[in-house]
Amino acid sequence: MTESSIILCATASAVAIVHTLLGPDHYLPFVAMARAENWPLRRTLKVAALCGLGHVLGSVIIGCVGIALGLGLFRLEKIETFRGDIAGWLLIAGGLIYLAWGVRHAIRRKPHTHAHVHADGTLHTHEHSHVTSHAHIHSTGEKKSRAPLLLFTIFILGPCEPLIPLLMYPASKAHIFDVILVASIYAIATLVTMLTTITACLHVVSFARLDRFERFGPAIAGAVVLACGVAVRAGL
Repeated sequence: MTESSIILCATASAVAIVHTLLGPDHYLPFVAMARAENWPLRRTLKVAALCGLGHVLGSVIIGCVGIALGLGLFRLEKIETFRGDIAGWLLIAGGLIYLAWGVRHAIRRKPHTHAHVHADGTLHTHEHSHVTSHAHIHSTGEKKSRAPLLLFTIFILGPCEPLIPLLMYPASKAHIFDVILVASIYAIATLVTMLTTITACLHVVSFARLDRFERFGPAIAGAVVLACGVAVRAGL
């Protein structure tokens, strides 16, 4: 491996880590959804890993196709910008839908008090919500969440803007091995940073006493996804 290859790989790793940490849309939606839908850590990391891999591979494929067709950096960056716009709007739309459902869910689960008089004249009250008290199971199968599919679709379309210039440099010198190496290191660094950050965030959140706000979980998750979409559209 040449000195320039080592520098390029180190740069790709550093850029991937910084890009991921500075983009809350890379980890906050997973943290919010995991809390709202009670995903175990293993499932959360599996969904995040698949989304992160799709996120990087989408840009790698576009970059390689663009390089093969002889497209310039400016045109490739325009394509990535367009993909970013679509991903941002999908985050906003998905966040709004999930927020609306979350608000409805919270209203239905609002606890209220009923008074009961026993035959001996004893009066007592108890608190319950209609969702837990009057729910009926009509299916033996567990209802599958569509949140992972939504996140995966958004991440497939979401661009890795810094990756394209990193790929263009070795490609311009016909160093195919360096192109593969840079893409691989960028992907690994992105995934490791995403999974580590998500795990740390979930660990911190687990210490918070949020029992009183549990019924607002889906609404909060929708608001977080919506906020990430707005941030993407604003270029933050």
